[in-house]
Amino acid sequence: MRALVTGATGFVGAAVVRALLKAGVDVRVLSRRDSDVSNLQSLTVDYAYGDLRDHASLRKALAGCGQLYHVAAHYALWAKDPAIFYNVNVEGTKNLLEAAREVGTERIVYCSTIGAIGLPPTGGPGTEDTPVSLSHMAGHYKRSKYLAEQEVLRMAKEGLPVVIVNPSAPVGEGDVKPTPTGQMIVDFMKGRMPAYIETGMNIVDVDDVAEGHLLAMQKGRIGERYILGCKNLLLREVFEILSKLTGIKAPSIKLPRSAVLPLAYANHWLANLTGRPPRIPLEGVKMAKYKMHYDCSKAIRALGIPQAPPEVALGKAVRWFKSHGYA
Repeated sequence: MRALVTGATGFVGAAVVRALLKAGVDVRVLSRRDSDVSNLQSLTVDYAYGDLRDHASLRKALAGCGQLYHVAAHYALWAKDPAIFYNVNVEGTKNLLEAAREVGTERIVYCSTIGAIGLPPTGGPGTEDTPVSLSHMAGHYKRSKYLAEQEVLRMAKEGLPVVIVNPSAPVGEGDVKPTPTGQMIVDFMKGRMPAYIETGMNIVDVDDVAEGHLLAMQKGRIGERYILGCKNLLLREVFEILSKLTGIKAPSIKLPRSAVLPLAYANHWLANLTGRPPRIPLEGVKMAKYKMHYDCSKAIRALGIPQAPPEVALGKAVRWFKSHGYA
């Protein structure tokens, strides 16, 4: 069996490639010719050059592949031109899945995001069935991924053999860009975290997320969503774990969100003016209003996703960032 993986040069995508190769699957990756492929060095993969916005290149890449793992996305909390989120995450996903339908791909796993999962208004963890709408999505990334997921669900109802996975906050090895969660870890390691806004997140090992993709391919039900996560933590608890791992003191000053929000707006305005990413991402501050806690029991029960403790996952991330000169 040959599998095509999109987004393979990124954090989660590269982990999926490693898991597939370990399982003995022949892997082809979709990549732009100018992509940084350092995450795939030493891995034996077949390259198909193309772009999610180029339908012909997608059909060519999918030829001979019985499985498709669509992990690629424009993942950021800010972009000077927000259209890129919709061009890549929504239109690109539609292009790819339409091409997969045309060539007869046997089975597909679509990597969405935990941000597309609802949170109960009265508190408590969200599940795959928690009601949610576009109006609940904060920022262009979440809105674009929500819209993309709606397209995937529509195509599943039309008969496309696609399963959806929603990773929470993956951490671990290979976070080359890094992701917003990875950047938080790097900033902590550099001593750039004198204070924080309390919020909540669900931490999961990126290798467990990758294994969850393979399990969804094998066991997932068509048209259903599975939260790939592990443990719900407060941000303060994440910093306490990082402190034990690094010996760096955890920040003790907890700032009210209302005090940081004006600074985030000002930083956002400056970023739009200069074209340089904001140091205080507005969407990140907005999302801090919610404790992003989720019930991962469906994926544990139905798929058997591994559950490495967050201490293990964060330890992998710290060691990788240190050994690769990030901090």
